[in-house]
Amino acid sequence: MANPDPFAAIADPNRRFLLEELRRAPRTVNELSEGLPISRPAVSQHLRALLDCNLVSVTSEGTKRIYAINAKGFDRLNLWLDQFWS
Repeated sequence: MANPDPFAAIADPNRRFLLEELRRAPRTVNELSEGLPISRPAVSQHLRALLDCNLVSVTSEGTKRIYAINAKGFDRLNLWLDQFWS
């Protein structure tokens, strides 16, 4: 997907839930899937969409992939939203 739209990515309630959880602390897919009524592969797909928009980042620790909020990825959203408050 070329230049993914972060607004489209956060339109999904499952992705918003993931972002809210990651805002609290970095987590693995297994940890994130505990709070959702969807499968671990589905959580991974949602995380991929958030990664494509640079809203989250991922690091590896052994066999674990740890997902975290990528604050810089929210700049595009913030710039657009800020125009309504100026």
